[in-house]
Amino acid sequence: MFDAVRNNQRIVQIFLGLITLPFAFWGVDSYVRNSGAGSDVASVGDTKITVPQFDAALRERQDQMRQALGQNFRPEMLNTPDARLSVLNGMIDQRLLLIESSKNRLVTTDEALRDVIAKIPALQDDGKFSMEKYERVLRAQGMSQPQFEAKLRQDLTMRQLMGTVGDSAFVARAQADTVTNLQLEERQFNEFRFPAEQFLDKVKLAADAAQKYYDENKAQFEIAEQVKAEFLILSQDAIQSQATVSDAEVKSWYESHKDKYQQAEERRASHILIMAKSEGEKAAAKAKAEDVLKEVRKAPAKFAEFAKQYSQDPGSAKSGGDLGYFGRGSMVKAFEDTVFKQKEGEISDVLESEFGYHIIKLTGIKPGKVRSLDEVRADIESDLKRQTATRKFAEAAEAFNNMVYEQSDSLQPAAEKFKLKIQQSGWLKKNPDPREAAALGPFANEKILGALFSEDSIKGKRNTEAYEIAQNTLLAARVLEHVPASTKPFESVRTDIEKLLKLREAASLAQAAGEARLEELRKGGDDKLAWSASKQASRMAPRDLSPVAVRALFKADTQKLPAYVGASAGNGYAIYKIVKVGMPEKLDEARRQALRNEYTRILAQEELSAYVNALRARTKIDINTAVLESRESR
Repeated sequence: MFDAVRNNQRIVQIFLGLITLPFAFWGVDSYVRNSGAGSDVASVGDTKITVPQFDAALRERQDQMRQALGQNFRPEMLNTPDARLSVLNGMIDQRLLLIESSKNRLVTTDEALRDVIAKIPALQDDGKFSMEKYERVLRAQGMSQPQFEAKLRQDLTMRQLMGTVGDSAFVARAQADTVTNLQLEERQFNEFRFPAEQFLDKVKLAADAAQKYYDENKAQFEIAEQVKAEFLILSQDAIQSQATVSDAEVKSWYESHKDKYQQAEERRASHILIMAKSEGEKAAAKAKAEDVLKEVRKAPAKFAEFAKQYSQDPGSAKSGGDLGYFGRGSMVKAFEDTVFKQKEGEISDVLESEFGYHIIKLTGIKPGKVRSLDEVRADIESDLKRQTATRKFAEAAEAFNNMVYEQSDSLQPAAEKFKLKIQQSGWLKKNPDPREAAALGPFANEKILGALFSEDSIKGKRNTEAYEIAQNTLLAARVLEHVPASTKPFESVRTDIEKLLKLREAASLAQAAGEARLEELRKGGDDKLAWSASKQASRMAPRDLSPVAVRALFKADTQKLPAYVGASAGNGYAIYKIVKVGMPEKLDEARRQALRNEYTRILAQEELSAYVNALRARTKIDINTAVLESRESR
């Protein structure tokens, strides 16, 4: 059990599989008041959510969205009342859980904290924790070690409570199997379609139908105002790519920071653990450990065999008790102190820890050493370039903004000064829909588009100011071409409108014909349709069926087969003849278990949501709407 605890399986599971809090918009009308929070953003019970705390959370959410959306991210996404309220509700939920964790005296020990940090991949070098990387990552995030560890400790403590609540969601196997079977159930069917095209010759449009449609839907035929622009992007990454670092600078840094490149001594050990689950078991466990030690002393070369036979640590017993190499801070103190006093090959006396009684054999020693300059040169160069770029970008950003503003008739001066390439955009619409905006790359930003379509840019031919499009990334643009908004003339779209109206009417006729034939089949009429080859689908694997068709197929009463159902299908209508209902011939147990787990996860999330709602209901919460609405993401 000791190795399993050392690896902190439970906490790792919580990190990987814990239900995420549903930070959607809660029904908070009953909580929102303009009094009680003072100058703070909100109060939760006796605690406050301050303006700096809220601003920090807003920036953190902004950074998360920037990383997730990349070039599609726009800073103004969080500059709305609903978005800010969503962030605040997340903070309130976290605060409620922290208060409840404190009431339940939940804590995260130093050992658990160290173990979690050591397992973060970004802080590892060749699979092992690297203090150098740890410090470098924190510097890049602008955080001190105490700040990060305090935040992580708080998060781990809160997640203990969340995990406990989530684990309380019990799902009976029969219940889970019922839901799983519904997802896996397959229905075999044939299909017959009534395509709209077959009814086109029956459609007669009124003489003024196309004109009437055009007059009533002119917005569909508008050509949006558009511009084509040239632009410059100034980024910290670009400055970093231009930065150079001399060998003397690298060597100087290395000599003055050698302590950062010290690799601590590591030791490898094997152990035999006899567990004592309660005070009453201690005496018997210790006596057994003493007996095992006597056998080990007689045949020390068989330590691995004795570990496989006697050790109760499921994580290491099967490997002969081997715990691998580890440094100081990885084990509980009593165990660690013993290991680092032993000589290689030495076997300890019986040692007591919080997990039981250990017999330890030291099997290897890796002496501490200082990594050579050649080993760390690339990291040092990267760090120094990053530091230089961070400093230079702060200086360059202001100068860049001033230059594109003061020399507003051209981007060329700024391009030459900052060694940037002037780029050109495609045609940009004034008010693109969300899908179009997502494809605009650096121009997926309302402020930039607003600036480009301003009178200053179009008529004055001036540069826009520099806008932040990503962290440490600025863009300034200039209009090259402009096309005013217009409406396509009726004659140019008449044919398209007539085709659309005919197809719509034909689709209605196809549906009417299909529904009439479906009714005949359901009443026992002759089944002489030229059905398609047999197909099958499940809720999990609907094949090429539309959601409407899937709903129709799986809502059908299949007590008596064949059963007939119908649904819209593209530009037409389809009848489905269900001939067989069953389960897959080969049931993948792993897949079935994954579905059970997903169902359990959904119920656990609902359990957690209900728990947080209950905390909200019994806690006085005040939201200062005036302060909240005045904040903008930074």
